[in-house]
Amino acid sequence: MKIVVLDGRPLAPERADWAILEDLGELEVYPHTPPELLRERSAGAEVLVTNKARIGAEILGARPGPRLIALTATGYDCVDVATARRLGIPVSNVPEYSTPSVAQYVFALLLELCHQTARHGAAVQAGEWTSQPDFSIRRARLVELEGKTMGIVGFGRIGRRVGRLAEALGMRVIHHGRTRPESGPDAESWRVLNDLLAESDVISLHCPMSPETAGLINRDRLALLKPTAFLINTARGPLVNEADLAAALVEGRLAGAALDVVSAEPIRVDNPLLHAPNCLITPHIAWATDEARERLMKATAANIAAFLAGRPINVVNPAG
Repeated sequence: MKIVVLDGRPLAPERADWAILEDLGELEVYPHTPPELLRERSAGAEVLVTNKARIGAEILGARPGPRLIALTATGYDCVDVATARRLGIPVSNVPEYSTPSVAQYVFALLLELCHQTARHGAAVQAGEWTSQPDFSIRRARLVELEGKTMGIVGFGRIGRRVGRLAEALGMRVIHHGRTRPESGPDAESWRVLNDLLAESDVISLHCPMSPETAGLINRDRLALLKPTAFLINTARGPLVNEADLAAALVEGRLAGAALDVVSAEPIRVDNPLLHAPNCLITPHIAWATDEARERLMKATAANIAAFLAGRPINVVNPAG
C-alpha cells in the first residue's frame, strides 16, 4: 500500500513527524505539491493524504488511481467528492480535532480587538508610559464583553463551543444556521441572518464554505451591523467579500475585524484588508495548537487504518 502525503508541512514539517503512518504502508511525504507536480506525485498511490492540494477528476480517474483520499482537515472542498463517489473512492476527513483550539482562538482575536494588548505593550516598550506622569495611558478604545451579544453564524461543534465560552464571559448568545430548531433554547436563540447581524455586538463566522455561503458577508449585510460591532472569521476566507469589508472599515461603519483566514492563502499583496484600519489578520493558525495537530495526525492514521481493515470511517461521500 503506497501512501503519499501531498502537503505535509503545515501539519508536521519533519518527515519523522509522520512515522505514525509508516506502519500502514510505503510512505512518501512532500512538504508542498504545486499543481504542476500533482499528477506525477499521485501516480501509483493507493492512499492520497491532502490538506489543501486539490484532488480533481484527473487524479481520481487515473489508472491505477487512488483507493482512498485521506484529508488532514475537516473541510473537504479541495476534493471533487462527487467524482470520488461516482468512482467508489471514499473521502475521509477529521471532523472534530480542532474544536477547542479554534474556539479558544476566537477569543484570542476578540480580546485583542477589545483591549489592543499588542498596541499598548508596544507603547510601553517605546517609552510612552515612562515619558508622561499618569499612572495609566490608553491608545485605543477598550471594550467590556459582559452584557454584549455574540452572534454565531454556523452552530455546529465549533460554533456551540464558542457560544459556551461567550456565555462564560457574560455575553448573550444568538445564532443562525440553515434550519431553525423546532423547540428548546436553541430555537429561542436562533435568528434570521440579517436580524442576527443587526442585533449582535460581535459576529463570529463558523459556517462551511459552499456556493451558497460564498460572499455571505457583503456590502449589504455589513450595512446592517452596528458601527461598534466586531467581525471575526476563523472559518473560511471566501465567506467575506474582502473589498466590501475593507470599505466598511475605512469608512468607520464597523469598529474592527479579526481574520485568521482570507480568500486566497497565502495572502496576496493586493488584498485590500492588508491596509484597512482596525483589521487584525493572522496566518491561518487557529487550528494549529500542538494538541490539535497531535489529534489530527492520530485521527488521520486511524482513518487510513480503518480503510485498510475494510471499514472506512469519517467518510464524507458515502456510496448511495
